[in-house]
Amino acid sequence: SYKIKYLDLNLSIIIVNYKSSSYILNSINSAMHFESAKSFEWIIVDNDSNDNSESIIKSAYPFVKWINMGYNAGFARANNAGMKLATGEVFLLLNPDTLIESDAILRCFNDLSCSSHIACGVQLLGLDRLSQISGSKFMIGGINHLLPLPYWGKFLKFIAGLFKVKRPSIAVAEKEEMVDWISGAFLMVKKSSVDLVGMMDEDFFLYGEEVEWCSRLLKVGTMCIFGEHHIIHLEGQVISKAADTKENSYSNIFDKKGLQLLVSNHLRIRKQYGVFWLLFQLVNMTIGALLYFIISSFQFIFFRSQKKSGISDSIGLIYNVIKIWVLLPKMIINKPHFYKQL
Repeated sequence: SYKIKYLDLNLSIIIVNYKSSSYILNSINSAMHFESAKSFEWIIVDNDSNDNSESIIKSAYPFVKWINMGYNAGFARANNAGMKLATGEVFLLLNPDTLIESDAILRCFNDLSCSSHIACGVQLLGLDRLSQISGSKFMIGGINHLLPLPYWGKFLKFIAGLFKVKRPSIAVAEKEEMVDWISGAFLMVKKSSVDLVGMMDEDFFLYGEEVEWCSRLLKVGTMCIFGEHHIIHLEGQVISKAADTKENSYSNIFDKKGLQLLVSNHLRIRKQYGVFWLLFQLVNMTIGALLYFIISSFQFIFFRSQKKSGISDSIGLIYNVIKIWVLLPKMIINKPHFYKQL
């Protein structure tokens, strides 16, 4: 039944490129195993890669539409540029580090088109076939962002357990799972909904932008993860390479990539929940950073049970928290500002 519909597809796929031509080639190639992919509109937005990405990709796939941003515009601005050019009635924001399996794009498109949902995602899998977080529920004030804090995060998690607070994330999507936000690695949304709420907030450089966007989209409709469809997501590969870090997870808050993550998380909280929750988040981040430094130093000095890397991480975290305090007045005022840290 899926094959019958592909000639009538009205889908635009937008991929943001930053020195990731090899990933994009693999991603498009994986999609081209399925006849439907030839009917998609493919748009690549280049964030000033300063390499031969365009010639490499367009020589392999001449049908690709190419946009040069002229600077490293980040995820939100680049995707917005793609959506402005797109002619489809449905947009798919797709990460470069993804591999398409089982005609997942077409199947997801058909399911979304036949539903009343305004946006959807699929189940993301790692190369090890283990499930990744593909969508989630909102937690008031975004307080779940405090959980990666060493020691203080565990304490807050313990307190949450006493009050039987449910985890917001959907560990594994079983068939159709209703969510509040969808991972930007594979986010399919109807253009009609984007027309109502606007595009992504261009204050964001990277991280958190799709979460804030979904919070606005949710006001005009519902969204879900179609768990029966899946793709491979090489989580964080592209940005980790660009940021010169070996850490691919989104719980690293100690280095330059971690700074961008923390800044974007605080910015998202400010825009979605207001100043009170922004200050609550930052005060707890400060407590957690100082506590981590004190405990790491104490263990190293008196017991030699803590590696120097623990102290280095705690110093990195303190530095990142100080940077957020410096940016705090801008966040409170909430006037347009490009929060680029990478």
